[in-house]
Amino acid sequence: MDYKLELITVPVSDVDRAKAFYAENAGFIAEHDHKVDERIRFVQLTPPGSACSIAIGSGLTDAAPGSAQGLQLIVADAEAAREDLAGRGVEVGDVQDFPWGRFVFFKDPDGNGWAVQELPARS
Repeated sequence: MDYKLELITVPVSDVDRAKAFYAENAGFIAEHDHKVDERIRFVQLTPPGSACSIAIGSGLTDAAPGSAQGLQLIVADAEAAREDLAGRGVEVGDVQDFPWGRFVFFKDPDGNGWAVQELPARS
């Protein structure tokens, strides 16, 4: 039996602002934007190359905007990812080296926290 994680809800306060940030600044692909009814709007965005997407919207979660922390993306090159994000207008930190990989960190406009990891070479 396979269990595939394919969608994570990220709580935001302003759906249009968050959609613009993820699609225009972070480079995610806007897959869906559906207003189900006057209370529920579902927006699905996918990082390039990922099998897992995020959902933002209204009426999707009771979690406080900005409360999602530790969201993580894996890349082949942390320095190139940092340059890409910074070039798109994302406030991203410097590359940090740890024994478990090279990382850069950023937050969305609500403060949801993302880590971008370059995995260490396997021995």
